[in-house]
Amino acid sequence: MFSKIWLLLFVLYVVPDSSNGQKAKHFFRPDYTYIEATQSFYKFHRTPLPWLEAKARCALEGAILFHPEDSAEAQVAISFWNATQPAINGIYLGLSDMISEGDFVTVDGKPVGDVYSNWLAKQPDNHQGEDCASMNQDGVMNDVLCSGRHSFMCKKHLESLQWNPSCNMSNLDYTLDAKSGKCFKLHTTPMDWTEAFTACSAELTNLAVINNQEEANYIKKLMDSVPAQKIGGNYVRGMFHMGYHNRLNEGWTTVKGTRLNENSTVFWGGSVPDDNDSQQCGAMFYTGRLTPVNCSHRSLFVCEHQVDCLTMAEQ
Repeated sequence: MFSKIWLLLFVLYVVPDSSNGQKAKHFFRPDYTYIEATQSFYKFHRTPLPWLEAKARCALEGAILFHPEDSAEAQVAISFWNATQPAINGIYLGLSDMISEGDFVTVDGKPVGDVYSNWLAKQPDNHQGEDCASMNQDGVMNDVLCSGRHSFMCKKHLESLQWNPSCNMSNLDYTLDAKSGKCFKLHTTPMDWTEAFTACSAELTNLAVINNQEEANYIKKLMDSVPAQKIGGNYVRGMFHMGYHNRLNEGWTTVKGTRLNENSTVFWGGSVPDDNDSQQCGAMFYTGRLTPVNCSHRSLFVCEHQVDCLTMAEQ
């Protein structure tokens, strides 16, 4: 008990005093590399994604889909690329003309004429509707189909870095529940359970798991902040994805790998879900009770972050 009180006092009083020091520490996230020459953080994603998904992934991480600001940054990025993923030949850039054909704009709203622009000869040509941009290891750009799958980099400029001192993380959307020492975020864009799991992971957090009634009450309070939806003339409150599943058909577990036990029954309304149930993911009603749900069901969801993960901020 004493250690938990000390932790909360540390987070509430000591961490805020040093929050502005994150820029001096050059720390954003443990999976990003800081490069002094550009005063920016970079992360290479090897797994190919379509352009819109790559853009969304960077946004979930608190960054943007990379595009070089100038020739100097292009060379820095290529050096980082060659040092970390030399076998990958090309990457998406945060640049497209999806809104207005022929008018390439960066993901942060800059016209292509104001940033690095080194197109292959006779490109861009919009062949078969190519509205997105890519770059090879020589720094040469080409327009490509946005539906194609390419590796990509995400970027965070040091100057844009902000810190959430209460939650000891860069994401400002998480709020601290002082009783549990956890921070929570309610995502209001509906996703299926797997997409929700991925979104939390991208923020270096987990789909929320309830350990006690205080946590359940806090999450329910977050849910109460979302207005009911009008469906068929009636106002309906839905459910929210949580960190429980039986996706592997090995019995119900939390996203942290712990099996459900008898202590969990109170949160499930009297009994834990059946391992043979066709509904293999977990959700919470507005009442605060958990329920099995089809994993394909699109819903809002809650992510959690343990505040005492202090080692990341000390790197």
